[in-house]
Amino acid sequence: MAANSSYDAIIVGAGHNGLVCAFYLARVGLKVCVLERSGVVGGAAITEEFHPGFRNSVASYTVSLLQPKVIADMELKSHGLEIVLREVDNFLPLDEGYLLAGCDGLTASEIARFSQEDATAYPAYEEALRRVVDCIRQLLLVAPPNAGGGLSDLLALIKLGGKLNKLSLETQNDLLDFFTRSAAEILERYFENETVKALFGFDAVVGHFASPYEPGSAYVLLHHVFGEVNGIKGAWGHAMGGMGSITRAMARACEAKGVQIITGSPVSAITTTGQGLKRVATADGAFDAPIVAACVHPGILMGNLLSRDEVPETFRRRIANYKSHSGTFRMNVALNGLPKFTQGPAGKAHLSAGIIIAPTLDYMDKAWASAREKGWSDAPVVEMLVPSVLDDTLAPTGRHVASLFCQQFAYDLPEGMEWENERERVADHIIATVEKYAPGFTKLVVGRQILSPRDLEEKFALVGGDIFHGRMSLDQLFSARPVLGAGAYRSPVRGVYLCGSGTHPGGGVTGAPGHNAAHVILKDRRGWRL
Repeated sequence: MAANSSYDAIIVGAGHNGLVCAFYLARVGLKVCVLERSGVVGGAAITEEFHPGFRNSVASYTVSLLQPKVIADMELKSHGLEIVLREVDNFLPLDEGYLLAGCDGLTASEIARFSQEDATAYPAYEEALRRVVDCIRQLLLVAPPNAGGGLSDLLALIKLGGKLNKLSLETQNDLLDFFTRSAAEILERYFENETVKALFGFDAVVGHFASPYEPGSAYVLLHHVFGEVNGIKGAWGHAMGGMGSITRAMARACEAKGVQIITGSPVSAITTTGQGLKRVATADGAFDAPIVAACVHPGILMGNLLSRDEVPETFRRRIANYKSHSGTFRMNVALNGLPKFTQGPAGKAHLSAGIIIAPTLDYMDKAWASAREKGWSDAPVVEMLVPSVLDDTLAPTGRHVASLFCQQFAYDLPEGMEWENERERVADHIIATVEKYAPGFTKLVVGRQILSPRDLEEKFALVGGDIFHGRMSLDQLFSARPVLGAGAYRSPVRGVYLCGSGTHPGGGVTGAPGHNAAHVILKDRRGWRL
């Protein structure tokens, strides 16, 4: 038995949501322990040296969705977190010309260079997006009503219905459209220019192994625009020191409240003892608590950690069918210098942007189609960031690091092919894709870190390589995330909760699932004898 093994609550996994959940529980005086299988906290939000002298965010790579309430409550800035805005939000290099997006009217003026009609239509699109996003923001930090729940869930459903009923008919129609239609359908209502549609459509395929023409892809677009940075809604930023600086600050906030964080301690099982406590087994011993919250993929909790006897067969079967596959391939590269794009503005402000290689919706559609057939795209969708433009702590003087976040790569390759044998070839293919727009890029690369979908699963326990802990589709959202009956963070086992991205409101570095799960736990705890 490990020392100090009895707690009020145990969190399985020190990903950012697990740390957030631990903080809120400890803040009210609970004795909390966090168990993490890795040697460091952070889950997929970590920074590490991947080549001598070069550091970067390994998986999660940019800031926007992290909830301002979480930042304020945890006092992350006082614990060392500094977030700076990108000078430009997005930069699309094209065969001829380029398109930028950003604050202070930049997006509108850039659209006008391509189409005056689209520039005229842009305010209407922006207003529709604002109305829908404002509605969604109200739901981010609340627990969804649980299907099959009791009176409180019924009242929550009635309250939600009342909120929606107060929306204008136009907003209700927009909400329905964004939840059910394809991104292409929405964008084609407002814009005629293919590059302009691509500027907004890219968000619909990020972490989504699908075409922008697939129904429901418009919601994925929404999911990537409801954030804010330093009080500016919809903006994107960089955490100085990389994404690991977020989770390190969270760990400090937890420890300041008395949370014990134990790394290098993978959990093998969660069982119920005769006293109604939950026993969490690790190689170093067992830890007991009446409350366990799992910041892991729902399939890992239900299929691997909980006993088959405790999880109803129908529930286990539904979790087994929970879809997880984001089609993501992730690279970090060490560079001898800054890339130079054939098409782009003067200066280097655009190099602080998300550099998006996906010039049209059709390009994105073909990338998905070829990946389904061959395992990866003939012409992949690539977003590149060069965070060292904003943060010189990441690389030696005069050198840089780049994040390559690539879409439409199958988790399961065609018969006879394995990622272990193909990852280097695919990495070369991605570098060559960037080379087409930035000649000389290949020669700048002096080191690289490669994470195929299989590698993401192995390194971060992202089932199916899914960066969101589950597909962001209509059947896996809100009360149905991960499945109906577990939409309010409660598992079928009393005292065991979910607090990761496989719950509402889904993936990204938001902190919302951890925040919401903690509040549900505290609400339930008031009715328990501990």
